[in-house]
Amino acid sequence: MAKPLKQIGTADPVAALLPLGEALEGRIAIHFCDQEHTDLPETVEDDVALLVESSGSTGVPKMIPLSVKALQASAKASEASLGGPGQWLLCLPITFIAGIQVLVRSLLADTQPVLTNTAMPFTAEGFARSASLMTGERRYTSIVPAQLQRLANAASSDDFVLEQLRNFDAILVGGQAPNMNTVAMLVGLGVKIVITYGSTETAGGCVYNGVALNGVGIGLLEDGRIVISGPTLANGLSEWESNDLGSFNEQGRLVILGRTDRVINSGGVKLSLDWVDQWVAAHPQVKDVVTLSLTNPEFGQSFVAYVVYSSDDVPHINPEDAIRQFGIAATTSVWAAITEVPRLTNGKPDFVFLKKNFEEFQEKMRRGDVEES
Repeated sequence: MAKPLKQIGTADPVAALLPLGEALEGRIAIHFCDQEHTDLPETVEDDVALLVESSGSTGVPKMIPLSVKALQASAKASEASLGGPGQWLLCLPITFIAGIQVLVRSLLADTQPVLTNTAMPFTAEGFARSASLMTGERRYTSIVPAQLQRLANAASSDDFVLEQLRNFDAILVGGQAPNMNTVAMLVGLGVKIVITYGSTETAGGCVYNGVALNGVGIGLLEDGRIVISGPTLANGLSEWESNDLGSFNEQGRLVILGRTDRVINSGGVKLSLDWVDQWVAAHPQVKDVVTLSLTNPEFGQSFVAYVVYSSDDVPHINPEDAIRQFGIAATTSVWAAITEVPRLTNGKPDFVFLKKNFEEFQEKMRRGDVEES
């Protein structure tokens, strides 16, 4: 059997609640989008509730079909892990699974979400004002590391922002690895943070603070990649083989080591760029960072690090320190101070844009149009 597929605009998340409820009842399937897709079918298989676009941070995004069963399993398992149903604050666009899940959890828990204007730039002040409108006995929200960093910066000097952060029973942080120094600082101030791991293919976060949600299985392939199984998987998947490397610590919790496509080989030595990001982010004057791989004619690969510093006159990363930390790969690395990391609407770095931008810069240097600084 087939059911109609409706494309729903994301400008008004309140208006999205009704069709999402219809989808969870099995009557229609929906795809949330900023603009209509002309290449999508008018109907889909009966077991499809949502067509969700993957992030596309490193390439072309894919359409992932999710069933009502997968969405319900994810929401119920999340609720059980967090300690019960609650009211949610929406801070992420509903074009992506993390934002959609805030609405799904709200509908299934029969609670009224508080909705921020996700079309506007995220600010700590706007977040705090919206959070102050929450009335639920238990309060949750889901954000990405870039938002967490802005909230942390504000909370260090703004008591109102800190108070609102403390009022949450859980702040889910996912999409990529957060700055653990930032996490530790906020936890020390009484903020309850849950670091999540998952994907569109797993209906969102399915591992909370290294522990799998109820019914979710975690394994490691021979090459170290993480594999997920369980009831939250997208249609047609018996298991999801990620491109992320992982390990289990002494407590049996999953530790994310970085993406396979973010590991470079320089002079025969492998280096995870996610590890480089974590090391740079630990610098007290660094607000944000993203690294990309470079091809080096002598050593094979190196990296370029785009770093956002707290101000123009603070001490920058010392390349000699990087060489001591990362060895041969850092001897040919490039360090660039920028004002802001370009990001997709879901908060992930726009690697495609950064790669194109750097290639254009290299071509201009080759032609002598610019001077290296």
